Amino acid sequence: MTLSGSLIGTNAFPTRDTSQFDHGDVSFIIVAGAMVAFMIPGLAFLYSGLARRKSALSLIWAVTASNAVCIFQWYFWGYSLAFSPTATNGFIGNLANFGLINVLDDPSPGSPLIPALLYSFYQMEFACVTVGILVGGIAERGRVLPAMVLTFLWMTLVYCPLACWAWNINGWGFKWGVLDYAGGGPVEIGSGVGGLAYAWVLGRRQEKELLNFRPHNVSMVNLGTFILWFGWLGFNGGSAFGANLRAVVAIWNSMLAAASGGIIWCLLDYRLERKYSMVGFCSGTIAGLVAATPASGFIQPWAAVIMGIITGAVCNYATKLKFFFKVDDALDLFAEHAMGGVIGLLANGLFASHNVIALDGVNTNVKGGWVDHNYKQLYIQFAYVCATCTYAFVATAAIAKAIDLIPGLHLRTTPEGESLGLDEVEIGEFAHDYIEVRRDYTDWTAVGKPVSEQASEVPTTDTYTHGDRQDQEVHGKGRESPPLDLIPEKSVDQETSEVTEVY
Repeated sequence: MTLSGSLIGTNAFPTRDTSQFDHGDVSFIIVAGAMVAFMIPGLAFLYSGLARRKSALSLIWAVTASNAVCIFQWYFWGYSLAFSPTATNGFIGNLANFGLINVLDDPSPGSPLIPALLYSFYQMEFACVTVGILVGGIAERGRVLPAMVLTFLWMTLVYCPLACWAWNINGWGFKWGVLDYAGGGPVEIGSGVGGLAYAWVLGRRQEKELLNFRPHNVSMVNLGTFILWFGWLGFNGGSAFGANLRAVVAIWNSMLAAASGGIIWCLLDYRLERKYSMVGFCSGTIAGLVAATPASGFIQPWAAVIMGIITGAVCNYATKLKFFFKVDDALDLFAEHAMGGVIGLLANGLFASHNVIALDGVNTNVKGGWVDHNYKQLYIQFAYVCATCTYAFVATAAIAKAIDLIPGLHLRTTPEGESLGLDEVEIGEFAHDYIEVRRDYTDWTAVGKPVSEQASEVPTTDTYTHGDRQDQEVHGKGRESPPLDLIPEKSVDQETSEVTEVY
């Protein structure tokens, strides 16, 4: 008899009772977690599109690599430091679940209807998105290796404590009654204020790099925004931890806040330029989704519209704060994520409704905010905001300063590297190959002549690229003289003295 055959019908491997878990809820959270994971490429495309072309791939790399670092950290000890139920200090967990030990089919901290193992996966994706937002602080001048070291330490010393405060059953914020649905403190304030601190330690980009700055690919900005919006529905909807009506309300509120924020931001920009900015619309949409993160599972849909309008306006004006602080927050992490998170948390103090909270069938005894005559909730929310903002900034700045002092881990690239672009000095590849006329003269075809007749007319000099330094470096050749028909002739209008170039 084989080994497998000898075990059939025996109790050598006793089964575990998982009948308490709702299969529909389990399936819903698996899908929601996958949707949150899809936010990682959304962030990467968004950041890349907002940057200069010469540093576009470095931001995609940073977001991608930070995701891998975060996955390992969360498995290693991150989940335990954030959610271990046996820690009682209220600030950070212990190592009782180190390496996911004893994390299997026990009821999760979020809901008794899903297992702890699934809950840990879902919360891991939250952490991955958070560090993806944070590393946007390196934009166009930060080295990627120190950023990965910072990611691991930041997750351990900043994100895990913030998550413990709000969501651990023994966290001080949880016990005090803080209402933070899907991460206004750990995710939005953590990444937004942390990103501001990171950018402050890195210092400003060179002034010549800031002249005439424009996003290099607005189409990527739009694509990244809508990928994020899609994933955010899993982010906020899944935070009800079940396929229930509270999840549906959270999804509706996310849609309404995003739409309201995008419209208001775009209109505010229109009053200045008389143009309907795509970047502005996307920025407002993301700001609305950020505010919905802590509030979507607590408030009524009408309140989500009000919150979205306020968020679009406040976050738009908050983009000017970086000039007041003199911090080069290149991607407006503070204005979008920190300020949006603050507005969402304060909105809970005003608009949180017991009727919405109880729709999940689990949190039936949780009070709302002012609309439920629970007036002290606004004070609790405000104190929580102050605590998370202060801790996130101080701790992130301290971690960044400490890493910067380690030989070989200087956070910032050299001035020469900043001028060349991080794609070249850090990655060695490029998001976009520079556009060329032709890679070789023999590929050139003129209108009206067959290729056979042109071959004899082609000079024998080497490749000419109608790009710039990046192609010269990639292909190992300097720029040769262009074909004669590409050299412009100067033409001067005798009446206006205007010089034009005629090809």
